[in-house]
Amino acid sequence: MDLAVLDTDVACLLRRGTLAGPLATPLIGREPLITFVTFGELTKWTEIRHWGARSRQELADWLSGIPILPGDEAVAATWGRLSAVGIQRGRPRPINDMWIAACALTYDLPLATLNLKDYEDFRAHHGLRILGAE
Repeated sequence: MDLAVLDTDVACLLRRGTLAGPLATPLIGREPLITFVTFGELTKWTEIRHWGARSRQELADWLSGIPILPGDEAVAATWGRLSAVGIQRGRPRPINDMWIAACALTYDLPLATLNLKDYEDFRAHHGLRILGAE
């Protein structure tokens, strides 16, 4: 089965069952994964938005079926290279986007995102594959 890393925006829409449009089709038949960053962002949102027990449990149930890519040494090394190149080019990137890109690049997996501009630099200069933009 083909795999795809979900950016946090896509993970939210998929969880709610509202993902549509040009990104929904390329995800058909792919097993979704999320990164440790997306897991953290989703957790943060439950706190900031004061989710109740039922909503938290629904998220936990959904997450229980989604593998999570770790932030291991290989991912950290990729992140370090991405960060250094961005700084050298005068285009430092947002930290969380860089971690998500590092996970996708390290595991050679395409990224499903609706935030194309946030990842364009990684696509153009590092070979990040973005679903729907390939």
